[in-house]
Amino acid sequence: KVLPACLLLALLLLPPALLAPQERGLIFNLDTGELCLQSAQCKSGCCHRTDGLSLARCAPKAAETQECSPKSLYGVYYKCPCESGLTCETDRTIVGSITNTDFGICMDHHESRRR
Repeated sequence: KVLPACLLLALLLLPPALLAPQERGLIFNLDTGELCLQSAQCKSGCCHRTDGLSLARCAPKAAETQECSPKSLYGVYYKCPCESGLTCETDRTIVGSITNTDFGICMDHHESRRR
């Protein structure tokens, strides 16, 4: 059997398109400062709002000793989660988890064990 020309062309062009690096999109792969609805949309992994009435924007994750929020179900944070390798040290409560107000401080446990 012979493949139709359009199917053959699609099979030849599809693999390079899948391997191409992700370009910035309108919905995902958003840069710091761009409007977002969920953290999954941001390159940084943090969709941040300053208060309940503000628009959420992509923001960098919290660095060591900065205020942070543990990972949330909502995907929008008042304080961003910690950068990779750091842990958000906080006293988690049920009310704080529901209201997204369980804030803590980013800590490097590897560093504190060396001391």
